[in-house]
Amino acid sequence: MTATQDSDHVNQKKYGAHDIPSYLDPNHIGPYEIYLEQVERVTPYLGKLAYWVETLKRPKRILVVDVPIHLDDGTVAHFEGYRVQHNTSRGPAKGGIRYHQDVTLSEVMALSAWMTIKNAAVNLPYGGGKGGVRIDPRKYSTGEIERLTRRYATEIGLIIGPEKDIPAPDVNTNPQTMAWIMDTYSMNVGRTSTGVVTGKPVSLGGSLGRADATGRGVFVTGAEAMKKLSLPMEGARIAIQGFGNVGEAAARIFHGHGAKIVAIQDVTGTIHSEAGIDPAAALEHLRRTGKITELPGSEEIQKDEFWSVDCDVLIPAALENQITLANADKIRARLIVEGANGPTNPAADDLLSGKGITIVPDVLANAGGVTVSYFEWVQDFSSFFWTEEEINKRLDRIMSEAFLSLWDVKEKHNVTLRTAVYIVSCTRVLEARALRGLYP
Repeated sequence: MTATQDSDHVNQKKYGAHDIPSYLDPNHIGPYEIYLEQVERVTPYLGKLAYWVETLKRPKRILVVDVPIHLDDGTVAHFEGYRVQHNTSRGPAKGGIRYHQDVTLSEVMALSAWMTIKNAAVNLPYGGGKGGVRIDPRKYSTGEIERLTRRYATEIGLIIGPEKDIPAPDVNTNPQTMAWIMDTYSMNVGRTSTGVVTGKPVSLGGSLGRADATGRGVFVTGAEAMKKLSLPMEGARIAIQGFGNVGEAAARIFHGHGAKIVAIQDVTGTIHSEAGIDPAAALEHLRRTGKITELPGSEEIQKDEFWSVDCDVLIPAALENQITLANADKIRARLIVEGANGPTNPAADDLLSGKGITIVPDVLANAGGVTVSYFEWVQDFSSFFWTEEEINKRLDRIMSEAFLSLWDVKEKHNVTLRTAVYIVSCTRVLEARALRGLYP
Protein backbone atom coordinates (compact mmCIF):
# COMPACT_ATOMS: atom_id res chain seq x y z
CA MET A 1 0.00 0.00 0.00
CA THR A 2 1.44 3.39 -0.98
CA ALA A 3 1.67 6.32 1.44
CA THR A 4 -1.22 8.04 -0.35
CA GLN A 5 -3.36 4.90 -0.26
CA ASP A 6 -2.53 4.43 3.41
CA SER A 7 -3.58 8.01 4.16
CA ASP A 8 -6.82 7.50 2.23
CA HIS A 9 -7.46 4.33 4.22
CA VAL A 10 -6.88 6.11 7.54
CA ASN A 11 -9.25 8.93 6.62
CA GLN A 12 -11.92 6.51 5.40
CA LYS A 13 -11.62 4.52 8.61
CA LYS A 14 -11.78 7.69 10.67
CA TYR A 15 -14.75 9.35 9.00
CA GLY A 16 -16.42 6.53 7.08
CA ALA A 17 -15.98 5.77 3.39
CA HIS A 18 -18.67 8.22 2.27
CA ASP A 19 -18.38 11.02 4.84
CA ILE A 20 -15.92 13.23 2.95
CA PRO A 21 -17.51 14.98 -0.05
CA SER A 22 -15.79 14.35 -3.38
CA TYR A 23 -14.91 18.04 -3.78
CA LEU A 24 -12.51 17.84 -0.82
CA ASP A 25 -9.10 16.17 -0.94
CA PRO A 26 -9.16 13.39 1.71
CA ASN A 27 -5.43 13.88 2.27
CA HIS A 28 -5.71 17.64 2.75
CA ILE A 29 -9.24 18.34 3.95
CA GLY A 30 -8.33 21.70 5.46
CA PRO A 31 -10.23 23.46 8.29
CA TYR A 32 -13.34 21.34 7.70
CA GLU A 33 -11.39 18.37 9.06
CA ILE A 34 -11.31 20.04 12.49
CA TYR A 35 -15.09 20.32 12.45
CA LEU A 36 -15.52 16.71 11.29
CA GLU A 37 -13.35 15.50 14.16
CA GLN A 38 -15.38 17.54 16.63
CA VAL A 39 -18.57 15.86 15.35
CA GLU A 40 -16.94 12.43 15.60
CA ARG A 41 -16.04 13.07 19.22
CA VAL A 42 -19.57 14.03 20.20
CA THR A 43 -21.41 11.28 18.30
CA PRO A 44 -21.30 8.75 21.21
CA TYR A 45 -23.30 11.21 23.31
CA LEU A 46 -26.14 11.63 20.81
CA GLY A 47 -28.02 8.40 21.52
CA LYS A 48 -30.72 7.61 18.95
CA LEU A 49 -30.08 10.95 17.21
CA ALA A 50 -26.75 9.57 15.98
CA TYR A 51 -28.88 8.01 13.23
CA TRP A 52 -28.98 11.50 11.68
CA VAL A 53 -25.35 12.48 12.30
CA GLU A 54 -24.44 12.51 8.59
CA THR A 55 -26.66 15.60 8.38
CA LEU A 56 -24.03 17.46 10.39
CA LYS A 57 -21.13 16.34 8.18
CA ARG A 58 -22.48 17.54 4.85
CA PRO A 59 -23.38 21.17 4.03
CA LYS A 60 -26.91 21.60 2.72
CA ARG A 61 -25.89 23.91 -0.12
CA ILE A 62 -22.65 25.27 -1.58
CA LEU A 63 -22.48 28.08 -4.13
CA VAL A 64 -19.17 28.89 -5.81
CA VAL A 65 -19.24 32.02 -7.93
CA ASP A 66 -16.98 33.99 -10.25
CA VAL A 67 -16.84 37.67 -9.31
CA PRO A 68 -15.57 39.80 -12.22
CA ILE A 69 -15.13 43.55 -11.75
CA HIS A 70 -13.65 46.53 -13.59
CA LEU A 71 -10.53 47.73 -11.80
CA ASP A 72 -9.62 51.41 -11.59
CA ASP A 73 -6.98 50.95 -14.31
CA GLY A 74 -9.62 49.77 -16.78
CA THR A 75 -8.74 46.08 -16.68
CA VAL A 76 -11.08 43.29 -15.60
CA ALA A 77 -10.19 41.09 -12.64
CA HIS A 78 -11.88 37.85 -11.56
CA PHE A 79 -12.23 36.73 -7.94
CA GLU A 80 -13.45 33.47 -6.46
CA GLY A 81 -16.44 33.71 -4.14
CA TYR A 82 -18.33 31.27 -1.93
CA ARG A 83 -21.54 31.05 0.06
CA VAL A 84 -22.14 27.90 2.08
CA GLN A 85 -25.37 27.02 3.88
CA HIS A 86 -24.43 24.26 6.25
CA ASN A 87 -27.79 23.57 7.89
CA THR A 88 -31.25 25.17 7.95
CA SER A 89 -33.18 22.66 10.06
CA ARG A 90 -33.79 25.23 12.83
CA GLY A 91 -34.23 28.33 10.67
CA PRO A 92 -32.59 30.40 7.93
CA ALA A 93 -28.84 30.25 7.49
CA LYS A 94 -26.88 32.93 9.34
CA GLY A 95 -23.23 33.83 9.11
CA GLY A 96 -20.66 36.36 8.02
CA ILE A 97 -18.80 37.17 4.83
CA ARG A 98 -15.03 37.52 4.85
CA TYR A 99 -12.65 39.03 2.32
CA HIS A 100 -9.24 37.41 2.56
CA GLN A 101 -6.63 36.24 0.10
CA ASP A 102 -6.44 32.78 1.71
CA VAL A 103 -10.16 31.98 1.79
CA THR A 104 -10.86 28.39 0.69
CA LEU A 105 -13.97 26.29 0.26
CA SER A 106 -12.92 24.07 3.18
CA GLU A 107 -12.55 27.13 5.39
CA VAL A 108 -15.96 28.53 4.49
CA MET A 109 -17.52 25.09 4.98
CA ALA A 110 -15.98 24.86 8.45
CA LEU A 111 -17.06 28.38 9.39
CA SER A 112 -20.62 27.70 8.24
CA ALA A 113 -20.71 24.48 10.26
CA TRP A 114 -19.44 26.24 13.37
CA MET A 115 -22.22 28.80 12.86
CA THR A 116 -24.73 25.95 12.98
CA ILE A 117 -23.27 24.83 16.31
CA LYS A 118 -22.97 28.39 17.61
CA ASN A 119 -26.57 29.35 16.86
CA ALA A 120 -27.85 26.18 18.48
CA ALA A 121 -25.59 26.70 21.52
CA VAL A 122 -27.35 29.95 22.43
CA ASN A 123 -30.67 28.61 21.09
CA LEU A 124 -31.17 31.12 18.27
CA PRO A 125 -33.68 30.15 15.52
CA TYR A 126 -30.98 29.98 12.85
CA GLY A 127 -28.90 27.49 10.94
CA GLY A 128 -25.32 28.04 9.88
CA GLY A 129 -24.04 29.89 6.84
CA LYS A 130 -20.82 31.61 5.76
CA GLY A 131 -19.40 33.41 2.75
CA GLY A 132 -16.06 34.56 1.47
CA VAL A 133 -14.18 36.08 -1.44
CA ARG A 134 -10.51 35.35 -2.19
CA ILE A 135 -9.12 38.88 -2.26
CA ASP A 136 -6.62 40.95 -0.29
CA PRO A 137 -8.74 44.09 0.18
CA ARG A 138 -5.71 46.14 1.22
CA LYS A 139 -4.56 46.14 -2.41
CA TYR A 140 -7.75 47.63 -3.84
CA SER A 141 -9.50 50.98 -3.72
CA THR A 142 -12.79 51.67 -1.99
CA GLY A 143 -14.50 51.86 -5.38
CA GLU A 144 -13.10 48.48 -6.42
CA ILE A 145 -14.25 46.89 -3.15
CA GLU A 146 -17.72 48.35 -3.62
CA ARG A 147 -17.94 46.93 -7.15
CA LEU A 148 -16.70 43.57 -5.90
CA THR A 149 -19.26 43.58 -3.08
CA ARG A 150 -22.17 44.47 -5.34
CA ARG A 151 -21.24 41.85 -7.94
CA TYR A 152 -20.73 39.18 -5.26
CA ALA A 153 -24.06 40.11 -3.65
CA THR A 154 -25.76 39.76 -7.03
CA GLU A 155 -24.17 36.36 -7.66
CA ILE A 156 -25.22 34.94 -4.27
CA GLY A 157 -28.58 36.74 -4.40
CA LEU A 158 -30.07 33.48 -5.67
CA ILE A 159 -29.84 31.94 -2.21
CA ILE A 160 -29.80 34.80 0.33
CA GLY A 161 -32.79 36.66 1.74
CA PRO A 162 -34.34 37.72 5.08
CA GLU A 163 -36.02 34.32 5.49
CA LYS A 164 -33.41 32.22 3.67
CA ASP A 165 -29.86 33.29 4.53
CA ILE A 166 -28.77 36.46 6.32
CA PRO A 167 -25.10 37.51 5.88
CA ALA A 168 -23.15 39.69 8.33
CA PRO A 169 -19.65 41.20 8.60
CA ASP A 170 -16.60 39.03 9.22
CA VAL A 171 -12.88 39.40 8.52
CA ASN A 172 -12.18 42.53 6.41
CA THR A 173 -15.86 43.38 5.97
CA ASN A 174 -17.83 45.95 7.97
CA PRO A 175 -21.12 47.91 8.19
CA GLN A 176 -20.38 49.69 4.91
CA THR A 177 -19.99 46.32 3.18
CA MET A 178 -23.35 45.26 4.57
CA ALA A 179 -24.94 48.52 3.38
CA TRP A 180 -23.76 47.80 -0.17
CA ILE A 181 -25.13 44.25 0.00
CA MET A 182 -28.46 45.44 1.38
CA ASP A 183 -28.78 48.08 -1.33
CA THR A 184 -27.81 45.65 -4.10
CA TYR A 185 -30.27 43.02 -2.91
CA SER A 186 -33.00 45.66 -2.49
CA MET A 187 -32.47 46.96 -6.03
CA ASN A 188 -32.70 43.44 -7.41
CA VAL A 189 -35.94 42.56 -5.59
CA GLY A 190 -37.53 45.97 -6.14
CA ARG A 191 -38.06 46.94 -2.51
CA THR A 192 -36.00 48.03 0.49
CA SER A 193 -35.10 44.89 2.41
CA THR A 194 -33.23 45.84 5.57
CA GLY A 195 -33.44 42.32 7.01
CA VAL A 196 -31.29 40.69 4.31
CA VAL A 197 -28.10 41.42 6.28
CA THR A 198 -27.16 42.31 9.84
CA GLY A 199 -24.26 44.38 11.09
CA LYS A 200 -25.52 47.33 9.02
CA PRO A 201 -25.08 51.00 9.95
CA VAL A 202 -27.67 52.05 12.52
CA SER A 203 -29.10 54.59 10.06
CA LEU A 204 -30.02 51.71 7.70
CA GLY A 205 -31.71 49.48 10.25
CA GLY A 206 -28.64 48.31 12.11
CA SER A 207 -28.72 47.65 15.82
CA LEU A 208 -27.14 49.57 18.64
CA GLY A 209 -24.57 47.46 20.47
CA ARG A 210 -23.64 45.37 17.42
CA ALA A 211 -20.10 46.70 17.07
CA ASP A 212 -19.02 45.49 20.52
CA ALA A 213 -21.31 42.45 20.68
CA THR A 214 -18.78 39.72 19.90
CA GLY A 215 -16.15 41.15 22.22
CA ARG A 216 -18.78 41.68 24.89
CA GLY A 217 -19.83 38.03 24.60
CA VAL A 218 -16.18 37.02 25.03
CA PHE A 219 -16.09 39.08 28.20
CA VAL A 220 -19.37 37.72 29.62
CA THR A 221 -18.48 34.06 29.08
CA GLY A 222 -14.90 34.69 30.20
CA ALA A 223 -16.10 36.37 33.39
CA GLU A 224 -18.45 33.46 34.16
CA ALA A 225 -15.59 30.99 33.61
CA MET A 226 -13.34 33.02 35.89
CA LYS A 227 -15.94 32.75 38.64
CA LYS A 228 -16.03 28.97 38.21
CA LEU A 229 -12.22 28.88 38.46
CA SER A 230 -12.17 31.28 41.45
CA LEU A 231 -10.04 33.66 39.39
CA PRO A 232 -10.61 37.29 40.49
CA MET A 233 -11.29 39.81 37.75
CA GLU A 234 -9.42 42.62 39.48
CA GLY A 235 -5.81 42.46 38.34
CA ALA A 236 -6.31 39.37 36.15
CA ARG A 237 -3.62 39.29 33.44
CA ILE A 238 -5.08 39.08 29.92
CA ALA A 239 -3.18 38.30 26.70
CA ILE A 240 -5.03 38.96 23.44
CA GLN A 241 -4.18 37.80 19.93
CA GLY A 242 -5.95 39.97 17.38
CA PHE A 243 -6.81 43.63 17.91
CA GLY A 244 -9.63 44.06 15.43
CA ASN A 245 -13.30 44.39 16.24
CA VAL A 246 -13.40 41.41 18.61
CA GLY A 247 -10.03 41.67 20.32
CA GLU A 248 -10.17 45.43 20.83
CA ALA A 249 -13.67 45.33 22.33
CA ALA A 250 -12.79 42.40 24.60
CA ALA A 251 -9.61 44.16 25.74
CA ARG A 252 -11.49 47.38 26.46
CA ILE A 253 -14.28 45.69 28.43
CA PHE A 254 -11.95 43.46 30.47
CA HIS A 255 -9.77 46.52 31.18
CA GLY A 256 -12.85 48.48 32.25
CA HIS A 257 -13.68 45.78 34.80
CA GLY A 258 -10.26 45.89 36.46
CA ALA A 259 -8.32 43.29 34.49
CA LYS A 260 -4.83 44.03 33.16
CA ILE A 261 -3.96 43.61 29.47
CA VAL A 262 -0.36 42.33 29.49
CA ALA A 263 0.10 41.39 25.82
CA ILE A 264 -1.43 42.20 22.44
CA GLN A 265 -0.56 40.59 19.12
CA ASP A 266 -1.86 41.57 15.69
CA VAL A 267 -0.60 41.37 12.10
CA THR A 268 1.78 44.27 12.71
CA GLY A 269 3.60 42.77 15.70
CA THR A 270 3.45 41.77 19.35
CA ILE A 271 3.76 43.95 22.46
CA HIS A 272 4.07 43.07 26.13
CA SER A 273 3.90 44.98 29.41
CA GLU A 274 3.81 43.54 32.92
CA ALA A 275 2.40 46.86 34.14
CA GLY A 276 -0.51 46.62 31.73
CA ILE A 277 -1.52 48.14 28.39
CA ASP A 278 -4.30 50.71 28.06
CA PRO A 279 -6.45 49.41 25.16
CA ALA A 280 -7.63 52.94 24.30
CA ALA A 281 -4.04 54.16 24.02
CA ALA A 282 -3.12 51.07 21.97
CA LEU A 283 -6.00 51.66 19.55
CA GLU A 284 -5.13 55.33 19.13
CA HIS A 285 -1.48 54.39 18.52
CA LEU A 286 -2.52 51.77 15.97
CA ARG A 287 -4.74 54.21 14.10
CA ARG A 288 -2.06 56.91 14.09
CA THR A 289 0.97 54.80 13.16
CA GLY A 290 -0.56 51.77 11.43
CA LYS A 291 1.13 49.34 13.84
CA ILE A 292 0.74 48.09 17.39
CA THR A 293 4.48 48.08 18.11
CA GLU A 294 6.44 51.01 19.59
CA LEU A 295 3.56 51.83 21.94
CA PRO A 296 5.01 53.83 24.85
CA GLY A 297 5.20 51.75 28.02
CA SER A 298 5.37 48.42 26.17
CA GLU A 299 8.14 46.30 24.71
CA GLU A 300 8.07 44.47 21.39
CA ILE A 301 8.55 40.71 21.60
CA GLN A 302 8.90 38.02 18.96
CA LYS A 303 5.75 36.57 17.45
CA ASP A 304 6.24 33.09 18.95
CA GLU A 305 6.93 34.54 22.42
CA PHE A 306 3.31 35.64 22.65
CA TRP A 307 2.20 32.10 23.51
CA SER A 308 4.52 31.84 26.51
CA VAL A 309 3.51 35.16 28.09
CA ASP A 310 2.69 34.68 31.77
CA CYS A 311 -1.04 35.41 31.98
CA ASP A 312 -4.27 34.22 33.58
CA VAL A 313 -6.53 34.48 30.53
CA LEU A 314 -5.54 34.01 26.88
CA ILE A 315 -7.92 35.29 24.21
CA PRO A 316 -7.17 34.17 20.63
CA ALA A 317 -9.26 36.60 18.57
CA ALA A 318 -7.59 36.44 15.15
CA LEU A 319 -7.95 33.56 12.66
CA GLU A 320 -8.47 29.81 12.85
CA ASN A 321 -5.80 27.18 13.63
CA GLN A 322 -3.56 29.46 15.70
CA ILE A 323 -3.06 27.13 18.69
CA THR A 324 -1.41 23.90 17.58
CA LEU A 325 0.91 21.26 19.02
CA ALA A 326 3.77 23.56 18.06
CA ASN A 327 2.81 26.20 20.63
CA ALA A 328 0.15 24.76 22.95
CA ASP A 329 2.67 23.45 25.47
CA LYS A 330 4.08 26.97 25.87
CA ILE A 331 0.77 28.41 27.05
CA ARG A 332 0.75 29.35 30.74
CA ALA A 333 -2.78 30.69 31.08
CA ARG A 334 -5.39 29.05 33.32
CA LEU A 335 -8.22 29.98 30.96
CA ILE A 336 -8.54 30.36 27.19
CA VAL A 337 -11.54 32.22 25.77
CA GLU A 338 -11.79 31.76 22.01
CA GLY A 339 -12.80 35.02 20.36
CA ALA A 340 -11.85 33.75 16.87
CA ASN A 341 -13.49 30.90 14.96
CA GLY A 342 -11.61 27.60 15.24
CA PRO A 343 -8.36 28.95 16.74
CA THR A 344 -7.45 25.67 18.47
CA ASN A 345 -6.96 22.40 16.59
CA PRO A 346 -8.15 19.14 18.21
CA ALA A 347 -4.67 17.82 19.08
CA ALA A 348 -3.80 21.07 20.88
CA ASP A 349 -7.22 20.99 22.53
CA ASP A 350 -6.38 17.62 24.07
CA LEU A 351 -2.96 18.77 25.22
CA LEU A 352 -4.35 21.90 26.87
CA SER A 353 -7.15 19.99 28.58
CA GLY A 354 -4.57 17.52 29.86
CA LYS A 355 -2.69 20.43 31.41
CA GLY A 356 -5.85 21.48 33.25
CA ILE A 357 -6.43 24.59 31.15
CA THR A 358 -10.10 25.46 30.75
CA ILE A 359 -11.22 26.52 27.27
CA VAL A 360 -14.39 28.48 26.57
CA PRO A 361 -14.88 27.37 22.95
CA ASP A 362 -15.48 29.69 20.02
CA VAL A 363 -18.98 28.39 19.36
CA LEU A 364 -19.98 29.77 22.75
CA ALA A 365 -17.51 32.55 23.51
CA ASN A 366 -17.95 34.55 20.29
CA ALA A 367 -21.70 33.99 19.94
CA GLY A 368 -22.40 37.52 21.15
CA GLY A 369 -22.11 38.85 17.62
CA VAL A 370 -24.73 36.58 16.12
CA THR A 371 -26.97 37.09 19.16
CA VAL A 372 -27.12 40.84 18.58
CA SER A 373 -27.44 40.13 14.85
CA TYR A 374 -30.56 38.18 15.79
CA PHE A 375 -31.78 41.20 17.76
CA GLU A 376 -31.15 43.37 14.68
CA TRP A 377 -33.06 40.97 12.44
CA VAL A 378 -36.02 40.97 14.84
CA GLN A 379 -35.97 44.78 15.06
CA ASP A 380 -35.90 45.07 11.26
CA PHE A 381 -38.94 42.81 10.89
CA SER A 382 -40.90 44.73 13.52
CA SER A 383 -39.55 48.20 12.60
CA PHE A 384 -39.25 48.79 16.34
CA PHE A 385 -35.79 49.44 17.74
CA TRP A 386 -34.40 48.92 21.24
CA THR A 387 -32.01 51.02 23.31
CA GLU A 388 -28.39 49.97 23.67
CA GLU A 389 -29.01 49.36 27.37
CA GLU A 390 -31.82 46.94 26.53
CA ILE A 391 -29.67 45.16 23.95
CA ASN A 392 -26.68 44.75 26.27
CA LYS A 393 -28.92 43.52 29.07
CA ARG A 394 -30.54 40.90 26.82
CA LEU A 395 -27.16 39.88 25.40
CA ASP A 396 -25.59 39.49 28.83
CA ARG A 397 -28.50 37.37 30.02
CA ILE A 398 -28.47 35.03 27.00
CA MET A 399 -24.70 34.56 27.08
CA SER A 400 -24.57 34.06 30.84
CA GLU A 401 -27.46 31.59 30.90
CA ALA A 402 -26.01 29.65 27.97
CA PHE A 403 -22.63 29.39 29.68
CA LEU A 404 -24.07 28.21 32.98
CA SER A 405 -26.33 25.60 31.38
CA LEU A 406 -23.47 24.28 29.25
CA TRP A 407 -21.17 24.19 32.28
CA ASP A 408 -23.75 21.95 33.98
CA VAL A 409 -23.63 19.58 30.97
CA LYS A 410 -19.83 19.60 31.18
CA GLU A 411 -19.96 18.60 34.84
CA LYS A 412 -22.66 15.98 34.27
CA HIS A 413 -20.74 14.14 31.56
CA ASN A 414 -17.25 14.95 32.88
CA VAL A 415 -16.19 16.34 29.50
CA THR A 416 -14.61 19.54 28.25
CA LEU A 417 -16.76 22.61 27.77
CA ARG A 418 -16.29 22.26 24.00
CA THR A 419 -17.70 18.74 24.03
CA ALA A 420 -20.58 19.93 26.23
CA VAL A 421 -21.44 22.63 23.68
CA TYR A 422 -21.41 20.09 20.85
CA ILE A 423 -23.58 17.68 22.83
CA VAL A 424 -26.25 20.35 23.34
CA SER A 425 -25.99 21.95 19.89
CA CYS A 426 -25.89 18.73 17.87
CA THR A 427 -28.81 17.39 19.88
CA ARG A 428 -30.88 20.50 19.12
CA VAL A 429 -30.06 20.43 15.41
CA LEU A 430 -30.66 16.70 15.00
CA GLU A 431 -33.89 16.80 16.99
CA ALA A 432 -35.15 19.38 14.49
CA ARG A 433 -33.95 17.20 11.60
CA ALA A 434 -35.66 14.12 13.03
CA LEU A 435 -38.94 15.95 13.69
CA ARG A 436 -39.01 17.47 10.21
CA GLY A 437 -38.12 14.20 8.51
CA LEU A 438 -37.02 13.97 4.90
CA TYR A 439 -38.87 15.54 1.99
CA PRO A 440 -40.03 14.03 -0.28
